[in-house]
Amino acid sequence: MQDKKFKMIDESFICYNCGKEVKPLGYTARDHCPNCLYSLHLDINPGDRASKCKGHLIPKGIEKSKKRGYKILYKCDKCGYETKNIIATDDNMDQIINLSVAE
Repeated sequence: MQDKKFKMIDESFICYNCGKEVKPLGYTARDHCPNCLYSLHLDINPGDRASKCKGHLIPKGIEKSKKRGYKILYKCDKCGYETKNIIATDDNMDQIINLSVAE
C-alpha cells in the first residue's frame, strides 16, 4: 500500500520542454511549467521523487475537480502513467484553453 503523504517541494527549475526558467510558486508545490504546462514523472507520491521512470508528463486535457477547481490531466510518454495536477494561479491561460477544447 502506498503512503499518501504529500511532501512540499516548491523550487525553481528550467523546463525541459520550453526552456523557460520556472520560479517557485510560493503557496504550494510547483509541479509543472506555468508556460507550457509540461511536467516530469519524478514522483510516486507527491514530492517523494521516488519514480525511476523520469519520463515526460505531457498535458492531455483539463478536468473539473469536485474539491479543488480544475486539474491538468497528464500522461507519461515513457511508461504511460496518468496523473493530475492542480492548475496554478500563474498558468498560461491560452494553454489551459487549448487543452480544454482538445478534449
